[in-house]
Amino acid sequence: MKHLRRIFLKFYLLFTNSKMEAELAREICAHLALLEDEYLRRGMTSDDARRAARVAYGGVEQAKQLHRDERTFQGLSQIPQDVRYTLRQLRKSPGFSVTAILMLALGMGATTAIFSIVEGVLLRPLPFPNPDRLVVLGDVLEGSHCASCTQSSVTAPDIRNYMRNTESFSHLGGYRQRLFELSGAGEPAAVNATRMSGEVFAALGVSPVLGRTFTQQEDEEGQQVAVLSYGMWRSRFHGDANVLGSKILLYRKPYTVIGVMPRDFEFPLNPGNVNQSELWLPLSLQPEEFTAGRAASWNSRMVGRLKPGVTAGQAQSDAERVAQETMRDYPAYMRSIRIHAVATPLHEDTVGQARPLVRTLFFAVIVVLLIACANLAGLLLVRAIRRRREIAVRLALGARAGTLLRQAVVESMVLSIAGGATGLALAAVALRVGVALLPQTLPRVNEIGLDWPVMLFALGLALLTGFLCGLAPAFAAIRTSVNESLKEGGRTGTSGGGHAKLRSALVVAEIAVALTLLTASGLLLRSFEKMRDVELGFRPGNTLAALYVLPQQRYSTQSTIDEFTKTLLNDLGQLPGADAVGITSFLPATGNNWGTAFTIEGYVPPTGARLNMAAISLIEGDPFQALGIRVLRGRVFTESDNAGSQLVAIVNRKMAERCWPRQDPIGKRLRRGMPETSTPWMTVVGEVDDVKLEARDAETMPQVYQPVTQTVASEGVLASHGELSAADGWIVLRSRMVPEGMQDTLRATVRRLDPQLPLYQMQTMEHAISKSEAPRRFNTVLISSFAIAAVLLSVLGIYAVIAFSVALRKQEMAVRMALGGQRAEIILLILSSGAKLAAVGCGLGLVGAVAASRLLRSFLFEVSPFDPGVLSLAAIAMLLLALAASALPAIRASSTDPMLTLRGE
Repeated sequence: MKHLRRIFLKFYLLFTNSKMEAELAREICAHLALLEDEYLRRGMTSDDARRAARVAYGGVEQAKQLHRDERTFQGLSQIPQDVRYTLRQLRKSPGFSVTAILMLALGMGATTAIFSIVEGVLLRPLPFPNPDRLVVLGDVLEGSHCASCTQSSVTAPDIRNYMRNTESFSHLGGYRQRLFELSGAGEPAAVNATRMSGEVFAALGVSPVLGRTFTQQEDEEGQQVAVLSYGMWRSRFHGDANVLGSKILLYRKPYTVIGVMPRDFEFPLNPGNVNQSELWLPLSLQPEEFTAGRAASWNSRMVGRLKPGVTAGQAQSDAERVAQETMRDYPAYMRSIRIHAVATPLHEDTVGQARPLVRTLFFAVIVVLLIACANLAGLLLVRAIRRRREIAVRLALGARAGTLLRQAVVESMVLSIAGGATGLALAAVALRVGVALLPQTLPRVNEIGLDWPVMLFALGLALLTGFLCGLAPAFAAIRTSVNESLKEGGRTGTSGGGHAKLRSALVVAEIAVALTLLTASGLLLRSFEKMRDVELGFRPGNTLAALYVLPQQRYSTQSTIDEFTKTLLNDLGQLPGADAVGITSFLPATGNNWGTAFTIEGYVPPTGARLNMAAISLIEGDPFQALGIRVLRGRVFTESDNAGSQLVAIVNRKMAERCWPRQDPIGKRLRRGMPETSTPWMTVVGEVDDVKLEARDAETMPQVYQPVTQTVASEGVLASHGELSAADGWIVLRSRMVPEGMQDTLRATVRRLDPQLPLYQMQTMEHAISKSEAPRRFNTVLISSFAIAAVLLSVLGIYAVIAFSVALRKQEMAVRMALGGQRAEIILLILSSGAKLAAVGCGLGLVGAVAASRLLRSFLFEVSPFDPGVLSLAAIAMLLLALAASALPAIRASSTDPMLTLRGE
């Protein structure tokens, strides 16, 4: 306790130093006065007594220093003085200061910006109370191998059964997103909304800022109430506090506004800025959703809050029990379906797919920071060597090694903090501009920013960087040989050669890590090139697409829907410049790839594939011509392919090769559902090219096309009573005009038929493809940018080391030339020095690239992480850049006048 009290006292005295110094001076004066009086009494003169008193007392300054060391942490008390000294020294070397600060600003700014993404996406807890207790519950279909079946989802019966029969959740509910036509509050508009059980709000535990949320009872009673998002309340209702109780029309049905959620509330937590819910409505499951085909539609999800003490594993076991009970109750036409319950923490479900990308970006930016730090350490080391005579004089005059060590670290810290502050400003600008450029596959982008954790990270990074970068020059300073440095005087020569290995090691490390990043960039560029070479299966040029959804309130019968679509296709086909028009349920390149089970006549699926899944597109008009999809065999649909005619289908090449290998698929038969499902057969009348429903690098799914007019007939027992077809779809319009110029024309044509009907997600097909390629393009551009920065910094490091080495060997070069050495020999000598460093660095960099291949493997497309071409080109490029960086010092050294140099020495 006594030692602890002493430590606290020392820290306290750091802040009362001036008062203690005054007291110390008075006390020493008193001691000297007493001694002087004593000598005066002995008969000495005043001057002799004063001199004798000082000799007897000893060194005054030494006594003061001993007292300071005893009463406080003297090193800490000297830091402000060291900072002032450092600032004076840096002002004398503005070029060095600006270069060092900008290098660190680049590295730390990029690192801070990427860490803000890491913190916002991965590290920050979800914006709900006790978010670790929230889990997503769903089914995974056994034996399904389509991309859309990997995410857990549930059916309407699943929602009912899990809510009633599980025992692990305090609150559990289902939800699904969909587009709505909003009217009754300004101009009609398309909005994203989420229908969900009343229990979902209770599970999330977030209270509204106005009003209330709906209850489970209101959900089950089918109450038409709505809760608005904060953004919609501000933009659509101008923040009106009296909005509660007002009416809005959704698909022309009245809903009462009962609440407004907080600004930062978001659910579901969708990737990117798209499809974020603007309002929430009761799920209100309808009786038809529990019958026929609707009961086998996995189009919803569930979220719940675990009871205290219950783990996600226990909840999954509980849900698996209910899933087995649900399967036992399946109707006969679903007997072969096998499901397994999956309970995933909500945080993992939200960020799991983004984690590899964010980790890779953080790794890449750390590489850039390490190179910047190595450069700073090299510059400080050079600075320490150039100041070796000054340091030797200070050591000869009695300066402590600890004092020099502290001053060197303080100088590095000052530079690092200045670089960190500049980097923080650069990071703020980069985030303001760059968040909009983030790929839409990244979740929680609205939470990315420079908050306190990010700023504390930046501060800690600056302090750590300054400390580490200052160690090498600090130890170089205290290891200065006083005798050799003072004997050497102002001559150049080989002094400082003891630190040459350290400087070379720093450069080799820079080259190695830069080559690792350059190789990663090359592999990603190669992957992007490979992806761009993949055939889309359609021609996107001059094609415009837009989604519509007909409100059931007005289009309540099949005849009204058919009249709308027929008139729409006819009017669009007569537009000036229109080449072809059609309607399809799935639009290529937009990620619409929900699988449907099919039974193929005479086909035996491979072992383990219980379900033969394919993406089904319901079409009307001529979307094949409008999208430029090539017909390989047979024919397209005609007007005679209607509800009263033979059921027909068109398959893509992959479906044909899988189900009828080395056969002509024309005339073959298939039907919806499982083998035990009673559905009518459809005859294949055509085969078309494979179409990419997602990005180019995504797996191509088997695809089946049907006339939309035959939808209900082909569903057989799966069809619901009163089911309507063609109530929504993608309009695709190919024209001889620029597609952007057709947007207003398309809107006007639809408005003439229905003035209140909005169009959703209107876009050119080229834009749709660009969006699908955005994630891979983002990865490639960002990693390549980091690689370029790393290479430039490493080249700067090579140049600095070679240039300084040449400056130290200036006398040697002059002697060589005086003894008959040729300019070419001098240039070759210096280039060989740079080449040796680059060769060692490239060797280590290739090893690093191989070691980092695991990080990159998931981002590559049809490219091996050990691609010899990329590895070779990256190494050659690095060697050439190293030689180029060495060329300028070499040329400068070869231009040395030996007479002037030797005379000066």
